[in-house]
Amino acid sequence: MKFYNREQELELLAHTRDVAFNNHSQMTVLTGRRRIGKTKLVLKSCENTPTVYLFVGRSNEATLCSQSAETASRALNTYIPSGTTSFVSLFEALMTVGRNVSFNLVIDEFQEFFYINPSVYSGIQDVWDRYKDATHVNFIASGSVYTLMYKIFMEYKEPLYGRCDSVVKLKPFNTAVLKQILSDYHPRYTNDDLLALYTLTGGVPKYMELLLDRECFTVQEMIDAIIRENSIFLEEGNVLLIQEFGKKYGNYYAILSAIASGKNTASGISESIGSAGVGGLLQRLEEDYEVIARKRPVLAKEGTQNVRYEITDNFLRFWFRYIVKYQDYVQAGLFSKLAETVKADYPTYSGLTLERYFREQLKEKQMYKNIGAWWETSKGKDADRNEIDIVAISAESHKVFIAEVKRQRKNFKPELFQQKVEVIRTRLFFNDEIETACLTLEDM
Repeated sequence: MKFYNREQELELLAHTRDVAFNNHSQMTVLTGRRRIGKTKLVLKSCENTPTVYLFVGRSNEATLCSQSAETASRALNTYIPSGTTSFVSLFEALMTVGRNVSFNLVIDEFQEFFYINPSVYSGIQDVWDRYKDATHVNFIASGSVYTLMYKIFMEYKEPLYGRCDSVVKLKPFNTAVLKQILSDYHPRYTNDDLLALYTLTGGVPKYMELLLDRECFTVQEMIDAIIRENSIFLEEGNVLLIQEFGKKYGNYYAILSAIASGKNTASGISESIGSAGVGGLLQRLEEDYEVIARKRPVLAKEGTQNVRYEITDNFLRFWFRYIVKYQDYVQAGLFSKLAETVKADYPTYSGLTLERYFREQLKEKQMYKNIGAWWETSKGKDADRNEIDIVAISAESHKVFIAEVKRQRKNFKPELFQQKVEVIRTRLFFNDEIETACLTLEDM
């Protein structure tokens, strides 16, 4: 797949490189989940400039140093001693070269030193502090384990705290870029194809590439490609999360499985996993790992107990709902049966994702200061009856956009929707101008 988007990130990286090459060394931290395109971005930003790219695999430090020295020597066309067994010594040798040569130094999967030799970080701090003002190295530290990257660079007690000049956190492609990419691959795509790509990949570049390069353009083709023997998608959730969660991943998996199945309140999650003490785990999943988000009704107070949780990553949401739930099918090799199960449930499942799509699309317009959903909880047969899919509050005037989301317009019930609008008008927006709509696949 060709390079798409990332204009703002490239502009920032280009500016940082100019400062490093013309004034003094700069340190940039690049983070983002696995498969998000960090390496592709950083190499694109370094095109046509001297670049040393080092990948930190979880291996012996001496072996890593030997391989890295050879790589650096070739990239800079200069001699870098290959006999050192200390990465800090190698880093100092590279910074010494930076006295006379301007170059990019990219260290990918930088968090892996935590497992190889954690003292590398304090050693790099010492070298950086001594050399940065007299050298011209554009140093980019990239990593996909967010919790470790945050710890290394953002926690006060850590040696590299306060050393980075820029932080770039890479996010999935937005809805406009999804449309552009799908149009390039399949100009006659339908909005159902677009929704399927968004639902199953969440705009993660590598997932999109894997599907589109195989010419999987419809929901049936995408599901068949994801759920097949030897598909990388089947283990992808484990690869993404076990390194983040560590030994206690079982508790987190249970919570995420509960949320993916529709148990999205604290009480519902507790009941589902058979444990009352989920508050701390939910907080960690939200604040430390950023895997879930806590959602309140629009304009609800911070301390409200009327809270729902959702998995923020579309692919992980899909993976827990189907791959984890039906792991017995996977283990038994019943891939066709699992694919048919997913296809049967897809119309309902994708309807919920369509709501998320339209909220993101509204955010991209940058016209609204608050976008979310609204609901009132009650008991009995009318529980959750007063629920509205999208409420967007204008940033500049007393205007509110309220929408119901349906895959097909024939399922829209105008009278019931208007009753809900009148309820929320009475509760929250009695002085505001309200615009209403029903958003469907046709409006994507």
